[in-house]
Amino acid sequence: MRRSILFTFTASLCVAAAAQAAPADNAASTPQPFSTAISAQQFRAYDKAISTDAMDGRKPGTHGAQLAKAWIIDQFKQIGLEPGNHGSWEQAVPTITTTLQNVGNLKLDVSEGGGTQAFNFGNQMVAVTLQAKPRVDIKDSPIVFVGYGVDAPEWQWNDYKGLDVKGKTVVVLVNDPGYATGDPKLFKGKTMTYYGRWTYKYAEAAREGAAMCLIVHTSDGAAGYPWSVVKNSWSGPQLALPEADDPGPRLPVAGWLTRAAAQRLFAKAGLDFDKLEAAAAQRGFKPVPLKASASITLDSSITHGQSDNLLGLIRGTTHPDQVVVYSAHWDHLGENDKLKGDKIFNGAVDNGTGLSALLEIARAFKHQKPAPSRSVLFLAPTLEESGLLGSLYYTEHPVFPLDKTVADINMDMLIPIGPTRNLQIIGNGESQLEDMLKGVLKRQGRYAIPDQDPSAGLYFRSDHFSFAKAGVPAILTGTGDDMVHGGTAEGNKKLAFFIAHRYHTPYDNFYPDYDYRGDAEDAEALYELGSELAGSNDWPQWYKDSAFRAKRVQMMQSK
Repeated sequence: MRRSILFTFTASLCVAAAAQAAPADNAASTPQPFSTAISAQQFRAYDKAISTDAMDGRKPGTHGAQLAKAWIIDQFKQIGLEPGNHGSWEQAVPTITTTLQNVGNLKLDVSEGGGTQAFNFGNQMVAVTLQAKPRVDIKDSPIVFVGYGVDAPEWQWNDYKGLDVKGKTVVVLVNDPGYATGDPKLFKGKTMTYYGRWTYKYAEAAREGAAMCLIVHTSDGAAGYPWSVVKNSWSGPQLALPEADDPGPRLPVAGWLTRAAAQRLFAKAGLDFDKLEAAAAQRGFKPVPLKASASITLDSSITHGQSDNLLGLIRGTTHPDQVVVYSAHWDHLGENDKLKGDKIFNGAVDNGTGLSALLEIARAFKHQKPAPSRSVLFLAPTLEESGLLGSLYYTEHPVFPLDKTVADINMDMLIPIGPTRNLQIIGNGESQLEDMLKGVLKRQGRYAIPDQDPSAGLYFRSDHFSFAKAGVPAILTGTGDDMVHGGTAEGNKKLAFFIAHRYHTPYDNFYPDYDYRGDAEDAEALYELGSELAGSNDWPQWYKDSAFRAKRVQMMQSK
């Protein structure tokens, strides 16, 4: 799973540790097994194999990554899948890496009120180019505060209405107005929407023609992570797809400001940042020019590379042109030679467990009688840890047209704590897939719980999100917390321990005391969800207030 996504999750787990009873209408009197092909023993064997030191942390471009890819393809073959990309097991994913060369003396200069003030890279701001150019030079770009930088038709909210920002620098707030007000009728209240994500804000600013977009990190809670994560994430090499493979305008400069830097910037212009922040969350807010201009020069090295998505297929018997997709990324973080002791980020949980679920579900489908009427694609994307690039490339170059793609069921980090009575739906409130999954869990004798950290925007941070952005209904689940032995107190204790001590560290290893029975049960539920879809003529829909609904409606109407 993408770096930094779970910093606030640890705190939410502690809050959720209070006893949590299953809702009465979700309880099932007679649990029923779905597939004898899914076993905790095989799950354990897969996870142990994919997270060995020989795989070198599965960082794309390394020898360990080549071994990992060969191992996954071999498992596809042993299961009896056919190559999923028109006769090939692989789909080449081209990349461009942009690395800042002038970090040491990089600064943002702002001219206002007859003087100039500088904001230094790292502690006050960060900035990169999204255009993959060796030099980007912005001079005297007028600065405008554009509130949350949102154009959301379904919420009747447009911060850019009537505003021309071509060539200008827009300053926007992280998250969305619903988070700021807590009003559940405004966007989704404390639940972050897509409009709250930095990816959306940069994309919208680029569509509006801005030269630079600076997002204000107003608080750890609003962003979902502390400033240190922003600093670390934007200080190193930035990977992206070539423009031809990810069309659309790209910002010359994309950056962040600390809250203190924003307050200083606004104060120099004679404005009160805190008051404008509050005003921006109210309907009727109008953008505010700062009577200031921004200048910055970015020098970068540009390199080209390639990695591979891996694809296996079970072809449908009746509607082979329609497909249900299961996804689980194969890449991880590689090695860090600067560390003392263990230097390998093995990624047993992130995302060896997701891959294990992918393989076990594929085995279940091969044992299924009758065979599915729709095709089922097993997709192992690359470069998830680098910004969901593998899945983004797939949705731009799908093997099956997206209007023939029923849904994506994504698996990322099934933490092996043992059997649980529940399963978490990450980013709940998006599509009818959730209703279907709740029915599956009820038959399994379990129940669903909503996203336990809704303000962190976890739904937007794994590979299913690439499908969602493209309009395809997509779902991600998280490990439940109500353990069969120990309840929520024990479950949250174990989950919090993993996040605090193993997540994205060299300690995310295979451990003999891991209990994969809960992971196998979760995989069974996701298998049953996909089996229902693959054996029917149903097309699950986005809920009416989902940001992704319009794209799907347009897609299906143009069929």
